[in-house]
Amino acid sequence: MHWLLKALIVILLVSVIVNLALALKQMLATSKSAERPQKSMSSYIGRRLIFSAAILLLLLLFAASGNIAFNPRPY
Repeated sequence: MHWLLKALIVILLVSVIVNLALALKQMLATSKSAERPQKSMSSYIGRRLIFSAAILLLLLLFAASGNIAFNPRPY
């Protein structure tokens, strides 16, 4: 069960980074192509925000259920 949670968190983190890179690419695009409409940068940023919130909710849910425990002493 722990490896499934870790895999899900890694997948969500990778998708956060990918959406951030796509937003950067959209921001740096200098010419708009008339052939195909492009997504706005805010759609990628919004998707990144949703994935980040999902990671936080998953961590809180699994911590509340007792499946994971946070480190009480970080040193």
